Amino acid sequence: MKFKFLLTILCLFFLLGGCKSGSSPKKTKLVVGIVIDQMRYDYLTRFADRFGDGGFNRILQGGFSLENAHYNLIPTYTAVGHASIYTGTTPSEHGIISNDWYDKYEKKSVYCVYDDTYKTLGNNGLNGQKSPKRLVTSTITDQLHLAQNMHGKTIGISIKDRAAILPAGHTANAAYWYDGENYNTWITSTFYMNKIPQWVTDFNADNKADEYLNSPWETLYGIDSYKNSRSDDNIFEETLIGQDAPTFPKDLKSLRSKNNNFDLLKTVPAGNTFTVDFAKAAIVGEKLGKGTYTDFLAVSFSSTDYVGHKYGVSAIETEDTYLRLDKDLAHFFQFLDKQVGKDNYTLFLTADHAAVHNPAYLQSLKIPAHYLNAEKLKTFLSEITKNYFNSSDLIEDVSNYQIFLDKEKMAALDLDRHTVAQKLADEVVNFENIYKAVTANTLQTTHFSSGILNSLQNGYNQKFSGDVLMIPNPATLIRARKGTSHGSGYSYDTHVPIIFYGNGIKKGVSKKRYTITDIAPTIANLLRIEAPNGTNGEIIDEALSK
Repeated sequence: MKFKFLLTILCLFFLLGGCKSGSSPKKTKLVVGIVIDQMRYDYLTRFADRFGDGGFNRILQGGFSLENAHYNLIPTYTAVGHASIYTGTTPSEHGIISNDWYDKYEKKSVYCVYDDTYKTLGNNGLNGQKSPKRLVTSTITDQLHLAQNMHGKTIGISIKDRAAILPAGHTANAAYWYDGENYNTWITSTFYMNKIPQWVTDFNADNKADEYLNSPWETLYGIDSYKNSRSDDNIFEETLIGQDAPTFPKDLKSLRSKNNNFDLLKTVPAGNTFTVDFAKAAIVGEKLGKGTYTDFLAVSFSSTDYVGHKYGVSAIETEDTYLRLDKDLAHFFQFLDKQVGKDNYTLFLTADHAAVHNPAYLQSLKIPAHYLNAEKLKTFLSEITKNYFNSSDLIEDVSNYQIFLDKEKMAALDLDRHTVAQKLADEVVNFENIYKAVTANTLQTTHFSSGILNSLQNGYNQKFSGDVLMIPNPATLIRARKGTSHGSGYSYDTHVPIIFYGNGIKKGVSKKRYTITDIAPTIANLLRIEAPNGTNGEIIDEALSK
């Protein structure tokens, strides 16, 4: 009798959802990671009234948005950003300290994903000689494969090789990037496979790029409606080769021969559309989200970065690129709904870095902004070592705001490297537009718990970084006076969107400060798998519905 009574109570308990907190959520069939290259957070607010319902606004209203998310590291470059998103840690741990950096062991500059032990698949060029070998920690994509005993598929896609390779991780089934110029093919590396899939061959044969480049780039709406941007013709923007002014319309068909042919596609909004086309083909060709196991698709949109560099933050070209990207995302989300199922996928959207307003434009508004002369800086550094140590040959390399000392020459002169490094750090702040400088020894022995020096410390890798690390003044660039760039630890470069959407995600908004390294552990927790092995980010619990 007691047993029947207890059984009845238990049945009622389960029927009323009494074990809801311990129930298993619906399994995600596909995770989609979207990274938009060079997207500032304020693009979401500046262009909000111009976005449609199906793109950015769909995931903002139906997902969970972090309004105060930042990069907690320096430098804010493409490779560093993608590696940090997917590893849940910073260059201090994952080892990707820039896009290119001086390798003090090989005594030369190296590219983050270059690896000549592998060959190109997709054409007969050399741009497929790539791998993730310089990424020393695992990624969330690696961890998903490990958790499923290497079942499920992981695919990385981007026009840029580094933006496809680093997110896909070490165990990826494939990473694909676009080889433009005169090749016009999506390619991969023999690191991943021995033969390119038929669906990729078929996509390349379809030659959609020609279609996009045979159409002019005109504004999506009437040009007078672009009130969020500067006038179309101004002195702060670069031009395409062959154009007299940076104005609309841009006749791509006539300009392509002077702008590296198919490489021109990278620098216009159609490059993002082309990326969506290829991502859709990958989902169908690889049957992503259709199997028993969870798949992962990492997609990075690179054309936003090319456009941003050329025209700047306040250009009509930049605004138009994001209005068109909004439509591309809407089409992509609709495709996911149909192909995978509305409740079967989880996605996150973020950026690999943001960007600063063109410094010359800021100067015209009397806002402090600067340009730094790299060659004059090198001369200044040589004068310091000459004056204090009677040698102008103690510096091996200066790049990425880092100074690499020549250990052999210092040893031959019986100089202590810590003494030389500290003197350089003390004196280089007297150079115009160098604001702070810290030695590697200081970063190894002192903990900076907050602020820009904390970001510098997170970006410092004891094995790979230089002997002195410098921070320029805010709004300082090393480049020509047109267009813009990024790389600093200031908020204009660090403040990016992070939006979670789909299965397992709550609807909501948070104004708490989060960091980019929080994405990977959050996705790991949602999937109930181990986080990447270098992760030091935190789980964004308020974004998860379970």
